[in-house]
Amino acid sequence: MGCSVARQCLAGLVFLFWATLGAAQSTAPDYEQWQSVAERAERAVEAAAASDAAFNVVRSEIADWREQFQAQFSVNDSRILTLREQIAALGPVPEDPATEAEEIVARRAELNTQIQRLTTPQRTAEEAFSRANGIIAEIDRIIRDRQADELLNAGPWPVNPTFWPGALRNLGDTITAFGAGARQAWGNPTRRSEAQSNLPVTILLLVIGLLLVTRARSWSEWLALRIQLRNSRATADVAAFIVSLGQIVAPMIGVVALVRAITVTDMFGARGRVLLESLETVGLLLFFTLWLASRTFPSDDAVRGATRLSSERRTEARVYMFLLALVYAASFVLSQFSTFDRYSPATDAVLNYPLVIVASLMLIRMGWILRRVKSKSDDSKSDDDAGPEQDITRRVIALFGRGVIIVGIVAPLLATFGYGTAAKFLVFPTILTLGLFGTVRLLQSFVRDVYAAFTQDEAAKDTLFPTLASFAVVVLAMGVLPLIWGARVTDMTEIFSQIRSGVKIGDVTITPGSFFTLFIVFGLGYGITRAVQNALKVSVLPKTKIEPGGQVAIVSGLGYVGIFLAGLIAITSAGIDMSSFAIVAGALSVGIGFGLQTIVSNFVSGIILLIERPIAEGDWIEVGGQMGYVRSISVRSTRIETFDRTDVIVPNADLISGTVTNYTRGNTVGRVIIPVGVAYGTDTRRVDRILRELAEAHPMALMNPPPMILFAGFGADSLDFEIRMILRDVNWMMVVKNELNHQIAARFAEEGIEIPFAQRDIWLRNPETLQTRAPARPAPAAPETPNVDTDPDTDGTTR
Repeated sequence: MGCSVARQCLAGLVFLFWATLGAAQSTAPDYEQWQSVAERAERAVEAAAASDAAFNVVRSEIADWREQFQAQFSVNDSRILTLREQIAALGPVPEDPATEAEEIVARRAELNTQIQRLTTPQRTAEEAFSRANGIIAEIDRIIRDRQADELLNAGPWPVNPTFWPGALRNLGDTITAFGAGARQAWGNPTRRSEAQSNLPVTILLLVIGLLLVTRARSWSEWLALRIQLRNSRATADVAAFIVSLGQIVAPMIGVVALVRAITVTDMFGARGRVLLESLETVGLLLFFTLWLASRTFPSDDAVRGATRLSSERRTEARVYMFLLALVYAASFVLSQFSTFDRYSPATDAVLNYPLVIVASLMLIRMGWILRRVKSKSDDSKSDDDAGPEQDITRRVIALFGRGVIIVGIVAPLLATFGYGTAAKFLVFPTILTLGLFGTVRLLQSFVRDVYAAFTQDEAAKDTLFPTLASFAVVVLAMGVLPLIWGARVTDMTEIFSQIRSGVKIGDVTITPGSFFTLFIVFGLGYGITRAVQNALKVSVLPKTKIEPGGQVAIVSGLGYVGIFLAGLIAITSAGIDMSSFAIVAGALSVGIGFGLQTIVSNFVSGIILLIERPIAEGDWIEVGGQMGYVRSISVRSTRIETFDRTDVIVPNADLISGTVTNYTRGNTVGRVIIPVGVAYGTDTRRVDRILRELAEAHPMALMNPPPMILFAGFGADSLDFEIRMILRDVNWMMVVKNELNHQIAARFAEEGIEIPFAQRDIWLRNPETLQTRAPARPAPAAPETPNVDTDPDTDGTTR
């Protein structure tokens, strides 16, 4: 069973590699021969009496024919396209054909005749392709029905004691025949002589094999551990992973040497040959499991493994993984001898029943261990420091552990009641799935370590590229998983054949080739656009007299145009006819228009801002109560940095439809207004002269026009003046106001000019009521204090 699964997995991977490289045959198929093959296959399908192996042979032959037919789909495509363009150039057929010139009518008929002749091979191939598809579908249905019947049909009950003596007798006969074959070979003088002559080679191979099998694995594990413990960088992890593969390669070389040593002696019979043919598969299974267990559940606490468990749990997991592999290997060897000696269904049920029971018990225990992976370790109190990705991974592992436990409970029940095939179908693929998931986790860690080692950055493990590479590993594993769970290689090839033939959407067929063409052409166009943008931004535009806002507009506009053209060229290069999507796009545009009208409005407003440039980067603006400097203008919004150093994102539609004050547009010259109030009774001419002197003396004030002093009016508490002056740079407005206010306060103090504050007079409407009020309760006597009046007099003294 394991060997067949391994062969299926290998064949599936080989097909995945070669399916994309198959070249279309240029010669036309022999349709007469195809007719004979198709009729023979249809008779076999109708009878449904052939074996699965015979059906697989027929299916393979039909699939080869189907490939030939599919290659004819694109024959003469370029010539047919040219002819159709010629017909279109002749113009539409008039409503009254008699009014059209005879030369045009004759030419159109000739071109249509050529099109009919050139499309005949395509139509014939399409009909044959459909027939081949139908035959293949029928064969797949027959084989799947047989597999389902085998799983669902009950067989002999292994707990029935009447089947035990026969099963033990068959097993004993196999063991006896194995020894008899060896004795018979030893009794043959010729074979014994050849074995003696090959004795030096046999001994050398035995020594090498035993040494590698017993010691090579421990050497490789020790070296990998030393590398990983000496350095915690990703390079050490990569080196340790590569060195650890010696735990598989070196012992397998030893197994091959042992098998060759025994083969050279030729001291075995037919059943010994069956055992030798199984040893390499068994050895690979066992040594791979040991390596996987040591990397997933390391024995040293300092080594980072794929899971986090306590030392006791990791040791237990390693033991159970090896025992599961051992049970799987025993089942594989038993199936080989069962096929060779043709055991009865009762014997198979009895002999496989203990293996199913033992494997189920270990799966239950292994599932319990996997559920413990949900926490960082058995001793951890919290899991707060784990990221979302690690948390999701542990949840998936814990969920898979529950599934393993369920399999371990259900499988023995099925085997007990005669559904041995279904029980084995659950148990042994589950074991392989455990190994596959563990391998995927190790490969994901290895990919991240390789990328971190390549970039010399430990933090690069969590970047986009290693994440995508890890996802690709999962996708490849998903291609192997169906083969583990009973899918045939032909099922996988059928899926990929359908993918290769393309997905048809309306009149457009999207194939992997067209998809990759679309992706590559768009990627090239996008890269060229970015390169031209950078060249303009860095080398060309800074040497021109265009202002920074205009440079940004040119670079941004070029980017949008370039991306649009790249997408258009990519779609055209892929051969996708966008007219087929016109109706769908028109229907979707209505709904999208209502849902995205705000975004579209902001986008259009952004284009207007970049073209008209009413504001530019670096401008000091005020919009919607927000004041600050424009730092960036995108197609959807504009970022303003306020004077509090906070970023305000303003939708572009507000800048177009609202009121915007731009203080620095065109130049930085601007006016500042500084209000000043003096007490009533002050000489207004004197105040005017003082304020004018201060304003004209400031270095930021322009003299053309000169500063203006405005007597604004009579306020409630003061005589109100205003200094109105034009500044060289309005960005210094706040600094100028601050300096002038300080100068005004100092100069007024020198000149004795009072800056008033608010004063209020209080009038009592009924003052006589204060005299008629009842006397208040006398307060307790206060301690004697000096008669000090803390209220200041007008002269500032205290009584």
